[in-house]
Amino acid sequence: MTGSGWHDPIFAADKNYEQKQLPPIRTFKFVSPGLLRTMGNRLIAGRDFVWEDAYDKRTVAMVSESLARELWGSPAAALGKQIRESNSSDWREVVGVVSDERDDGVDQKAPAAAIWPMLMTKFEGDDVSVRRTMSYVIRSPRAGTTAFTSEVGRAVWSVNPNLPLASVRTLDEIVSKSMARTSFTLVMLAIAGAMALLLGIAGIYGVISYSVSQRTREVGIRMALGAQRGEVTRMFVRYGLGLAGIGIACGLAAAITLTRLMGSLLFEVSPIDPFTYVAVCASLVSAAVLASYIPALRATLVNPVTALRAE
Repeated sequence: MTGSGWHDPIFAADKNYEQKQLPPIRTFKFVSPGLLRTMGNRLIAGRDFVWEDAYDKRTVAMVSESLARELWGSPAAALGKQIRESNSSDWREVVGVVSDERDDGVDQKAPAAAIWPMLMTKFEGDDVSVRRTMSYVIRSPRAGTTAFTSEVGRAVWSVNPNLPLASVRTLDEIVSKSMARTSFTLVMLAIAGAMALLLGIAGIYGVISYSVSQRTREVGIRMALGAQRGEVTRMFVRYGLGLAGIGIACGLAAAITLTRLMGSLLFEVSPIDPFTYVAVCASLVSAAVLASYIPALRATLVNPVTALRAE
């Protein structure tokens, strides 16, 4: 939420690293007690930080669920393990495992993260390490209102009147900004998809209408021989569904190929999502039935005598 992150390697005490080989870069977060509860993050195992961890500069840390599973196989196994951020730092005991948090945008995968107290000693070689630039998170039903922002400002200025409020945003604004480009792209694709669907319906309607006009004499003969209107209607609807079926088969083959290229636009949806494919196919079939039924119904209203005279 700050727009910039801290990333460095994480060393685990029970892992062997070859000489001059660094472990993968991880996201670092420096938090105070209560942040997890305010943000709504779940504590998977262990405990949250307490203020004594910061004041007493205890050598403790927390890790994200993905990092715990990667290093030790499960969140429970991470408790009691030791990590540090450099070879010159103290080992810090993992006291808690936190649910993964999307730190780089809603459209990005949640990073594996190490979580540290705000106040520590021997962090990356510094005798005392203090987070001097912080973001405060306030949970309130009044978030985003001018009155609430003014009230927060007065609370800050009562401590230090020289401190300005910077980048005051709601969580909805942060989410919307991270999804702005993706949302715009999806809106454009939705418009293009809707136009394609309308063109498809118009195409099926035109084909069936033309087919009806070419088979008017056949319709008259069938009805003169006793065919019911429902039978004639179903004949043309089946024809329209056959055309739609061919189109759906071709479309599925193309979609399975192209959606892999568009995976970056999907949020918590697999490129091969059965429900989505079934829903879209059902919509196309419904559109084909509608586009076929209208000209088919019109064909059954033709007077058989008139139809027999048609060329």
